[in-house]
Amino acid sequence: MLRPLHALPKAHLHLHFTGSMRHSTLIELAREQGLTLPDALEQDWPPKLRATDERGWFRFQRLYDIARSVLTRPEYVYRLMRETAEDEAAAGSRWLEIQVDPSGYAQRFGGLTATLELMLDAVEQAARHAGIGIVVIVAANRTRHPLDANTLARLATQYVGKGVVGFGLSNDERRGAARDFERAFRIAKRGGLLAVPHGGELLGPRSVAQCVDDLGADRVGHGVRAAEDDWLMQRLADRQICCEVCPTSNVGLGVAENAADVPVRRLFDAGVPIALGSDDPLLFGTRLLRQYELARDVYGFSDAEVAELARQSVRSSTAPESVRKELLKGVDDWLTRPLSLQ
Repeated sequence: MLRPLHALPKAHLHLHFTGSMRHSTLIELAREQGLTLPDALEQDWPPKLRATDERGWFRFQRLYDIARSVLTRPEYVYRLMRETAEDEAAAGSRWLEIQVDPSGYAQRFGGLTATLELMLDAVEQAARHAGIGIVVIVAANRTRHPLDANTLARLATQYVGKGVVGFGLSNDERRGAARDFERAFRIAKRGGLLAVPHGGELLGPRSVAQCVDDLGADRVGHGVRAAEDDWLMQRLADRQICCEVCPTSNVGLGVAENAADVPVRRLFDAGVPIALGSDDPLLFGTRLLRQYELARDVYGFSDAEVAELARQSVRSSTAPESVRKELLKGVDDWLTRPLSLQ
């Protein structure tokens, strides 16, 4: 008998706002508004993606933008967050840090500030509804001008203590060097935000090192390519810089040929903290629980090791100390409780 992974308390640190939408909700909202979705988002879902070349990334981004286009009203934003919170709770996620780029919605919701406040209110209501903790990471876009990132960083710092805990940098890392966004991250860190840029997904270990050296990363989104450099892994382990590893996303985008090729075990054994994440379930077809199933079924993690993965996600989060203690106790209870009582 195996311990049920949905009963394991965990934190989810790598989930994007639009990408968290349920596929059924995308279909329903599109039909309600008379919008036509491409086959890849309807009958051929989840889409077959490969973003290791620029054409493939463009297709991925196009599908993401189409999905975003159905969120035209505030009530849809509230619905998305409510359903996401329900899905998190069902997976045993008790703390969620969701990434939002207000720029993608600013025109339809009254500007950057109004958009962020709408999303923060939706987050607060969803957290209360599902009985879990949810906070926001404001993420800049690598494909836009660094001045836009500076603006977002200043905006994000205004909401420290009001639901915003971190500042990220997403999209194709081949399109913008980390150092170009150094000022934005300096603004964010000076304002009390965690630095959580993406790196080491489509580019190699040097991309991870640049996130650490140029942006002062506290965590690295993805970071799996760090496994190609022993010295870098040791550095991440020594400084306890967490990698938010998203196995199904890595396979979906062609970073790895199959789940077994994602170096979760190598990073874990090197002492690099890992927080498993689902990235964009809407496009990759699986949510957080599947990542933990892969840890057990594909990477050969014992229950004690799976429990340690959950602990690392909690320790790497921004959850208040009281919440961390409660979650860590829950992990210990999951591991020590007799299987007949799980």
